[in-house]
Amino acid sequence: MREYSAPATRTVSDDENLSDVVWANAERFGDSVSFRKQVDGTWLDVTARDFAAEVLTVAKGLMRAGVEQGDRVALMSKTRYEWTLFDFAIWAAGGVTVPIYDTSSAEQVHWIVSDSQAKVALLETDEHMAKLEEVRGRLDGLVHAWQIDGEKPAVGELTTLGADAADDEVHARRRAVTAAEIATVVYTSGTTGRPKGVQLTHHNLLSEIRADIEAFPQLMEPGNSLLAFLPMAHILARAISVTALTARVTLGHTPDIKNLVADLGTFRPTFVVAVPRVFEKVYNSAKLKAHSEGKGKIFDAAEATAVAYSRAQDTGGAGLGLKVKHALFDKLVYTKLRAALGGRCKAAVSGGAPLGEQLAHFFRGIGVPVFEGYGLTETSAAANVNTESAFKVGTVGRPVAGTSVRIAEDGEVMLKGAVVFGAYWNNADATAESLEDGWFHTGDLGELDEEGFLRITGRKKEIIVTAGGKNVAPSGLEDSIRANPLISQAMVVGDQRPFIGALVTIDEEFFPTWKSQHGKPENATVAELAGDEQLRADVQAAVDEANRAVSQAEAIRKFSILPADFSEAGGEMTPSLKLKRNVVSKNYADDIESLYRK
Repeated sequence: MREYSAPATRTVSDDENLSDVVWANAERFGDSVSFRKQVDGTWLDVTARDFAAEVLTVAKGLMRAGVEQGDRVALMSKTRYEWTLFDFAIWAAGGVTVPIYDTSSAEQVHWIVSDSQAKVALLETDEHMAKLEEVRGRLDGLVHAWQIDGEKPAVGELTTLGADAADDEVHARRRAVTAAEIATVVYTSGTTGRPKGVQLTHHNLLSEIRADIEAFPQLMEPGNSLLAFLPMAHILARAISVTALTARVTLGHTPDIKNLVADLGTFRPTFVVAVPRVFEKVYNSAKLKAHSEGKGKIFDAAEATAVAYSRAQDTGGAGLGLKVKHALFDKLVYTKLRAALGGRCKAAVSGGAPLGEQLAHFFRGIGVPVFEGYGLTETSAAANVNTESAFKVGTVGRPVAGTSVRIAEDGEVMLKGAVVFGAYWNNADATAESLEDGWFHTGDLGELDEEGFLRITGRKKEIIVTAGGKNVAPSGLEDSIRANPLISQAMVVGDQRPFIGALVTIDEEFFPTWKSQHGKPENATVAELAGDEQLRADVQAAVDEANRAVSQAEAIRKFSILPADFSEAGGEMTPSLKLKRNVVSKNYADDIESLYRK
């Protein structure tokens, strides 16, 4: 058993809570720009003083609506300024925020609102309101529901409702909230069953904030900027946004990832935070553009140079020849890639899933290091993270301040510390199963080196045991296959089977270029070309590359190209872009069986 601990350097006092920073910023740095809010395509400044005033008026309305200290308030919306406004207003009113992904179904809305016993719901769109109305008859505890967008926007409605309330009512309420009280109940993404509500206290999140600021002193400097585009219901997006406000980093929100490149260009952030799929898309889009314009060889050479240059940083630095090549490609290629991130992006932070070593080296090589971290909803986001001063590609870094990591005898990663939750909401059995003497059983498998860097090797429940008794962790193979721009998703199969197989989906954005390059009909679908020798050869090349890192018994022997990509709408992906293996296995049972027919 190996263990590594990072001591806490800043403690959280008993009387602190998350709403304190709103008024601390307003009083001491009132004219500083806390947010830039997008209105009709233009970014408008919101100062710390303006934000505090808005939080106050909305909190008054929530209190007049009957929100008492400890009451749950459900919040369902895309990523936007009002999400953060409502979050802090709920805390200022003494309430507990219950996030709901904006893509959730009516039944998922029902489960989260009913299980959390939310008294009030704030929903963004007509569609969201319709989902709530569909299940409203089964929500006895829900008293009020307001729409964020609509004829009567929620901010205006609550401002009017609380117009006769005194400022001191809000201040008295928020000051009564202690660090030990619940700040939010965040429901897990439900990859293996019904979502569980994770109780996170003000102490948990304040500990996360301070650990993040300590981990990234150069990124979390006042005056820097961050564009948030992950769903705010995701704990990573939420934690980093609250950290930004605390550090006086200007925060912007964008709800539609389809407009991300344009928004990055106008907002020009200092750094970004994303899940690996976003970095894969940035890389794939750049490669696609280069190849479609006849500059594929230049891009490929620049890519190889970037990876080599990054790898050299870990072995004493680049030699003169590599430095010259890198400088040349910096002018020809890398500056354009950095421009796609807004031109001022110093670095990025990645979490939520494994990034992949090749991709990490690529981005570091072009001058935008991606600091990969690891954590779960139950750890208030990051429990481990690579930092500017302690960076090892292929790992998820060392524990954040105040956190300990342990590798159990069976290889499971266990975590303990101030960021670790204390209980699941209304689920004592799940709590007892997950927590042991303060140690959280993550369900992930990992390795811890002598310097305290953690490497995630798989998911305990996802380990495949072949008919021959070989244990195979699918995530490494899948990450490698997905690194190929032609491929969108991959799922490794083979439990109790004679060998390892894989289901592969084709990237819809890259596919037209591939067809053009290989002389295929423009209107040909993936389903029509699934048996095409050239397509299968290119997928086989990606599989062969993945197989190079494993033993023969662990290697993928056969694969099937599926006619459509996995999707959230199809139930195969969570809102945070994690595979629901049980759903994929059910939906594509025939394809899996076909891999093992003689």
